[in-house]
Amino acid sequence: MNASYHPSKKILFCFLFGWTILNALQASFTDIHADEAYYWMYSRFLDWGYFDHPPMVALFIKVGDYITHSALGLRLCTIASSTLSAYLLWKIVEPYAQNIKLFVLLFASMVLFHVYSFITTPDTPLFFFSILFLYVYQRYLTADKLKWVVALAAICALMLYSKYHGVLLIFFTILSNLSLFKRKSFYACILLTSVFLLPHLWWQYTNGFPSLYFHLIDRSIESYTISYTIEYILPQLALAGPLVGWLLFPLSLKVKSTDLFQRALKFNLIGIFIFFLISTAKGRVEAHWTLLSFIPFMLLSYIALSRMTVIPKWFNPLALIGIALILMLRVTLMIPISYLSNAPFFADYYGSKQWADQLSAKATDKPVFFLDAFQEPSKYNFYTNTTNAFGYNSRNYRKTQYDVWPLEDSLINKRICLILDNPMGLDKSTHTDTIATVKGTKYGYWIDSVRTYQKVNIEALNIPTSWSANEVRSVKISIYSPYDHTISFSNDNQKWACTLEYGYNTNGNFGAFSPFSTTFNQLTIAPGNKAELSGIIKAPSEPGKYKLIFSIRTKPFAGPRNSHYIPIEVK
Repeated sequence: MNASYHPSKKILFCFLFGWTILNALQASFTDIHADEAYYWMYSRFLDWGYFDHPPMVALFIKVGDYITHSALGLRLCTIASSTLSAYLLWKIVEPYAQNIKLFVLLFASMVLFHVYSFITTPDTPLFFFSILFLYVYQRYLTADKLKWVVALAAICALMLYSKYHGVLLIFFTILSNLSLFKRKSFYACILLTSVFLLPHLWWQYTNGFPSLYFHLIDRSIESYTISYTIEYILPQLALAGPLVGWLLFPLSLKVKSTDLFQRALKFNLIGIFIFFLISTAKGRVEAHWTLLSFIPFMLLSYIALSRMTVIPKWFNPLALIGIALILMLRVTLMIPISYLSNAPFFADYYGSKQWADQLSAKATDKPVFFLDAFQEPSKYNFYTNTTNAFGYNSRNYRKTQYDVWPLEDSLINKRICLILDNPMGLDKSTHTDTIATVKGTKYGYWIDSVRTYQKVNIEALNIPTSWSANEVRSVKISIYSPYDHTISFSNDNQKWACTLEYGYNTNGNFGAFSPFSTTFNQLTIAPGNKAELSGIIKAPSEPGKYKLIFSIRTKPFAGPRNSHYIPIEVK
């Protein structure tokens, strides 16, 4: 292989055709991942934003699902965007060297490029629009024309509509070229991007900025552990290629930038890796969050290798073996192996349709509740093509989009089937069905006249941040009802009792919850209205930092998280 080799377009298009066919087969014969099912639920409730992500993934899925409701349909836009991404990457590096064989080996060695060739998550449109951003930015650097300004602004917005991580690519690109601030067109680009993002920003404002709270507060940890950093660093080498990754990293970092575009690539490669490395100080960082850095990593690796007079002998065999290993894994996902059906990673891709059918046969047409889960109800809904399943998120769990969607409203006072992994002692009026599934035994609890207040929002009005141990105070809260019907907290003529409780979280764990007010059950709130309520709170007995929450508990459930975390310190 030599850097002066000029491939024909035929070779490139043969690769793109083969890549498309492989991904289409993979998409068709691989069960959807639980997260994909959750994002399919997004597509059933199209909006300008969602609790934990922007809306682009919902649009990707909606288009394909409209054509065919299947695993292939869910992934159609992913297949198309992956092929186009590969082509755009080639067009980006073509001016530096025309070595299609080297390009194909590098592209096919990147594990994440395979993952997002058929898996549909917010990273999928992010991957595509990030590559498109680099493609357009490369041309904007050489031609400051209106068409590139508008295109760049639109693509910046589309990246941020895909996943908020897109802001990192924008930031480090600007940081690599501060002379952009000397261009009048750059300010026009910023203005246009902001205009394009207005619908999403308005959605965030009208919904209380749920995404900011989730990512910046809900996911934060109390204390750092070294395992977060180790678990971040080690997978990066594997994701860069099972065998060649550790050899390509130093090569890509040593590339001397000969133009502003290469400089942008290097800034993004280093900057994004370091950003997430620092992020391990406040919580676990998922390995794939560095997806954006692997794009410049692949491009810089290509430039580095193409500049060599002779490409190292180790590269070709290691790359080919690595690609073979990746393809073996992909085939394994398409052709289930029985002894892997319950193994970590593999279990999520096997037997989901049969599992949903087995649960559905027991629940018949009744709504199904899953406790502290968003993936299981989403899978159930996808494979039954309904929205009959609901994720009841208790105060011990985090909030999800199930706390927002209008599903809970339609289930109140109905007979539901609560699906659990383990038997538990619920009220005697419930009874249990043992359900044998391909994913193990489940237990179905039948609950009549279900009563929940998962969407009610409680705000603290006058709760101080500093307390003495065991101190007792009278405090005031505001209770807001988002429902389109009047709600009553009275227990008169109700099958399930309702109680307003408060509790403290420390180091990720809750202690016992206590009743807040004796007058709570006298409240009735009209649609979209608030009510204020006073009650008594007792501080924990041990000094330390705590997070206070309020929860409206209705039997037989534990009660959801009806308030944000309210930080207090006991001295």
